[in-house]
Amino acid sequence: MFRRRHSPLVRPALDDDLLHATLTELRPAPQLHGLGAGSSRPVWEPAARLLRATGWDWDRRAHRVSVLARNIPAVIPERWAADRPGDGDALLLSACAAVARVAAGDAATARQTERACLRAADACPGDPTPWLALLSLMHACAVPVRDAVPVWTEAVNRAPWHRGAYHRMLRYLSPRAHGTLPDMLDFAWQSAAQAPQGSPLAVLPVAARVELAAHRQGLTGLAAVGAGGHWNELRAADELDRALAGWFHAPVTPHAEAVADLNLLAFALTRAHRPADAALVLRRVGRHMTRHPWNLLPEPERTFLYWRDGRAG
Repeated sequence: MFRRRHSPLVRPALDDDLLHATLTELRPAPQLHGLGAGSSRPVWEPAARLLRATGWDWDRRAHRVSVLARNIPAVIPERWAADRPGDGDALLLSACAAVARVAAGDAATARQTERACLRAADACPGDPTPWLALLSLMHACAVPVRDAVPVWTEAVNRAPWHRGAYHRMLRYLSPRAHGTLPDMLDFAWQSAAQAPQGSPLAVLPVAARVELAAHRQGLTGLAAVGAGGHWNELRAADELDRALAGWFHAPVTPHAEAVADLNLLAFALTRAHRPADAALVLRRVGRHMTRHPWNLLPEPERTFLYWRDGRAG
């Protein structure tokens, strides 16, 4: 009998079904026509309901706000903030949506967006998410790392070991962004070493190595010599072992972006030629493929299916 192959499920919400349902509810054109004309409820009500249900789960709140900000029409958070000017959730989503739209070099809009992030921070004093939005704005505006670190510190002071905060700083420190390779790797290794057992930050050095692979993949000429050897380095094997033992095999509740970490780990294990370990991780991934890091390969979906169904089945 032939086994049925389930195609990958690539979606911004990852495996957050409630977030996915909210995105679906906010996207239909008839609902958005005339800003909800003909409806007895505000157009922004599904987003408000979702964030109320999220509560003080800062990890999931940051994920949900970030996905909403990037994937719903800008008019929705704008209308919410206008209708409820003192609502912290409205101010936060509006600020994050503004960050997602900032264009490099637009100094006036960047300053306005910075003020929106700080207003959201004032309205949500215990929430790290406004500070993460401000960090993303600084990233988009190429602000030097030394000026971004205090903003990142504001976030982690409110939510120590916040997975999203550490991954955003990792991207900031990448040589493809505003940092250097040694700083990025040192940050990942030290953060993982200090994090508590079971923390998803055990995967951070693997994420850094994937970023290293992406950086080297973009090199040309003499700089590209030996660029493919990063998966064969001794430290790479240690990073994968620690990620498996420290997070994957640990009895912990999945966090909001666990699917993203599982894809990072599975990708790295396939590149390091560890099919048995990759099979275990891919069974947990199931259909939830993420575009990154598989998009570093020429045929991302085909490669994902090969390892998931051919090797992991």
